Amino acid sequence: MGGVVFARGIPPEELARRMGADPAAVTGPISGTEIWNLDIEVYRPGGDGDGVIRVGEAADWSFAIEYGDSTGGELLTEIARDGVEVVHFRPMPERQQALLDYARDGAVLCGFGLGEERWRWGQDPDLLVPELVAAAVLAADGVTPAGPGGEPCAAARRRTLGAVGRRFGLELPRAVLGELRLPAYVVRGMPDMELR
Repeated sequence: MGGVVFARGIPPEELARRMGADPAAVTGPISGTEIWNLDIEVYRPGGDGDGVIRVGEAADWSFAIEYGDSTGGELLTEIARDGVEVVHFRPMPERQQALLDYARDGAVLCGFGLGEERWRWGQDPDLLVPELVAAAVLAADGVTPAGPGGEPCAAARRRTLGAVGRRFGLELPRAVLGELRLPAYVVRGMPDMELR
C-alpha cells in the first residue's frame, strides 16, 4: 500500500476521476490481497511507474487506497477543489515515517511528518495544533514533543493519527486493507489489471 486519500464532498468514483482514472475503466471489485497479484510496475527507469487505487466509502468520506506510483500527493490541490476536503496519509518507507496533509478548496492548509509534528507547512500550518496538544503529541507551546521520554515511535504515531481521525471523523475499517473487495482504477501507467 502506498497511501490513503480521504475526500469529503465527492463520491468514490469522482475521487478516482480527480486522481486521474478513466471512470469507464473500473475493474471488478478486488481485495487488498488480490491487488498484489496484478502486474503493477512500481518503478520504470526514466519514467513513471504504474499507479492503481481501490476506492470506497467510510462514514461521510470517500477514500482511495494507493498502490504503486500513485497520484494522490501530486494532485492533492486538484482533488480538493470546489469545497472538497482531503486528508492524505502517505508512508515514506525510506525514512520509516509518514506524511500527512490536509487540503480544502484547492489549497494545502496544513501538513507535517508523523514524529515531526513541530515542523509544519501549508496556508494554516497550526490548524491541527490544538488536537495534537490535546493528544499529548505536542506540548502547549505547539513545538516541543510531549510524549514520555523513550516512548516508541509507533505509540506517538498512533496518538497523532487518532487526533487527526477524531478531528475529521475519519474511519478506515481494517478489512479494507485485506479481504474487502473494492472497485479498482488505474491512475498512472498501463498495468495489466487481470488477476493471476
